[in-house]
Amino acid sequence: MSESVGTRPETAAVVTEPVPDLQLQLLIQLLDRELRSSLPITLALAGGVLHGDVIGHEAWKADWARSLRQVEGEGANLIAEFPETVDQGIRELGPGDGGAQLPRWIHLRDATLVFGGTGSLRLPLWRGRLADVSGWALGRPQ
Repeated sequence: MSESVGTRPETAAVVTEPVPDLQLQLLIQLLDRELRSSLPITLALAGGVLHGDVIGHEAWKADWARSLRQVEGEGANLIAEFPETVDQGIRELGPGDGGAQLPRWIHLRDATLVFGGTGSLRLPLWRGRLADVSGWALGRPQ
């Protein structure tokens, strides 16, 4: 017998998770440096086309809090601070150099989702995984 018992052939790991576009990640990282920065963008997603103004994470958190502070009730005030609370928890759990990581999320303001060519949905704020973006272009459709 030439086979040895208990050995397995070597196998290579296969990555199946989509990889975000590096240029889009760097663009978002650049926008995150200035709270008031934004650019019109159109994204291709599995569910349709999304267009709006891409903003940085900090601008999204500020807009999120501002929109919820206009809603009455104690729950709205609690949820208004939710993104900042999550970020604080991540900073406390993660390694000391959290700023070196590239963004994994994209945020749009005044977004419109066009799906199936039959309808659209307007959204004041939108957040999505960068890995789910299959294509993008600066500007909005005419």
